[in-house]
Amino acid sequence: GALGVLGETSPTKMARRVERAAKPFARANQPTQIVFELIVSIADRYAGKGGDYSHDIPRAEVQKYIDAAHRHDALLLLDIQPGRADFLTAAKRWAWALKDPYVGLALDPEWRMGKHGVPGTRIGSVDASEVNRVSAWLRDLTERHALPQKLFVLHQFRTDMIDHIGQIKQRRGLVMVQHVDGFGTPGQKLDTYHAVARPAQFFMGFKLFYDEDIRRMSAADVRRINPRVRFVSFQ
Repeated sequence: GALGVLGETSPTKMARRVERAAKPFARANQPTQIVFELIVSIADRYAGKGGDYSHDIPRAEVQKYIDAAHRHDALLLLDIQPGRADFLTAAKRWAWALKDPYVGLALDPEWRMGKHGVPGTRIGSVDASEVNRVSAWLRDLTERHALPQKLFVLHQFRTDMIDHIGQIKQRRGLVMVQHVDGFGTPGQKLDTYHAVARPAQFFMGFKLFYDEDIRRMSAADVRRINPRVRFVSFQ
């Protein structure tokens, strides 16, 4: 479904599932923090009333996951697929949720199509200047409401998905993560990771796919990756 793994069961059951998935990654001196990632603005091939080919899930659905995050001491990432809209316009619609101390933001350039693209027909992209506008807005929101550090995640699996990536600015109050989303065999995934990873600029993230990966990598495999992976997600 549109919510991915999160859409398969209730938030409470999903929290238990995430806790089980995280357990092999824990070490005595490196405790894990569980995170839900919820696609809240979903790109598809239907223009919709606004013509931006992106549709928001109901606010009540998001609130369910915010409540679950509080109950289970989890973080919640709001994932944006903006279609023809820009990321800042889409993100501002979720300001009410981002005021919560447990909630962070993820941008998925694959689904940012520009003025004329249709989701699913090509891979989208974003320029560093747009990412910087979003991160500045999120930093300001965080400071204005005296919130703790927030996750700010950029999804990527090709170098051309983020133009001028070296110009992306670090922001006080944001934990900046470059999340590498390639799927396939372990070798293919590592090739993708090493092609795009910028560990001097970001904390590194790595995605494991339940269905698309061939011989899905174990926690031990991921721990051996260099540059070091700090954020692991399952889809």
